[in-house]
Amino acid sequence: MDYSNLVKNIVLPKGEPAPTKLTSADFYAKPLTRADLEADLEGVNSSIETIQNTRGGSWPTEMLERDFDLLDLAWHEREFRDGNSFAYVIYSNDEKYLGCFYLYGIGYRTPLNEETIDYEVDASWWVTTDACKSGYYEKVYEALQNWLTNDFCFSKIVYSNKVIPSEPQLPRPK
Repeated sequence: MDYSNLVKNIVLPKGEPAPTKLTSADFYAKPLTRADLEADLEGVNSSIETIQNTRGGSWPTEMLERDFDLLDLAWHEREFRDGNSFAYVIYSNDEKYLGCFYLYGIGYRTPLNEETIDYEVDASWWVTTDACKSGYYEKVYEALQNWLTNDFCFSKIVYSNKVIPSEPQLPRPK
């Protein structure tokens, strides 16, 4: 079957709403909203190369304009509300903006095909250049694995970043 241009929706386990907070020893994450605009704009614009080199994908290609980022955050907020995708903003425990992570249906970032059809969610993340230098890229990945398995109860997750930290290395479908 040809699955090109199709997206498999995220189905939340047990029909429950998406969790709204991830907490770890060093940081926490909450739904990304328009209230995060200034921190997000600064974080993305200061870290374009880091994002491209770790998360990969086609975004961002250039500095974000404030109006564009505001629309993007409103879109993420609506998607979260409607249960279509889930974007979270990551802050250190002392309220420093660290980055974001995203949960999409298979087919949005990772192509939907025979190999990926059984996966439940596509997870990707990025952290600012400073946060990456401080080891948060790996810390977020580790926390995401635990959170998505335990709080969301997903068992088949695609981590679609360009760079996946090692230990533990999970299978990554193409």
